[in-house]
Amino acid sequence: MALRNIVTDEDPILRKVCRPVGEVTPRIQMILDDMVDTMRDANGVGLAAPQVGIMRRMFVAEPEPEKVYHFVDPEIISLEGEQESEEGCLSVPGRVGKVIRPEKIVIEGKDRYGHPRQYTFEGFDAIVMCHEFDHLEGILYTDKATEVFEISEEEEQEEE
Repeated sequence: MALRNIVTDEDPILRKVCRPVGEVTPRIQMILDDMVDTMRDANGVGLAAPQVGIMRRMFVAEPEPEKVYHFVDPEIISLEGEQESEEGCLSVPGRVGKVIRPEKIVIEGKDRYGHPRQYTFEGFDAIVMCHEFDHLEGILYTDKATEVFEISEEEEQEEE
């Protein structure tokens, strides 16, 4: 697997809506694997394709250690409740923000093998999936944040 460069918020690619993937090919699987390695190397819990310069509707997430999800052409089909979260982003280094997200979501899409999957996520897991899904729509958490704070390098390392 290879580590990919993570683009940051000044790159206009993060503001574009991604195109569908369609068929899950060995190349798509390789990209998903690279994204997992890149996410872990950067101490993240999620990474969307546009964050590594690929304008396709796919993301990976690992809200709990060793529990990796691969989403290809995902759609959020239901949202419930509300929760406030403090979020950071690998593409927005040095800042965190307060964001209102759903408490519970149902999301469906294809897995890394092209099989259809549907999951229900609550709490932190729902936050992660919504955050990554927003990247596919060209939305950053800073667009939804009620407040954004600068954090020091030491604070950033403590969160990891």
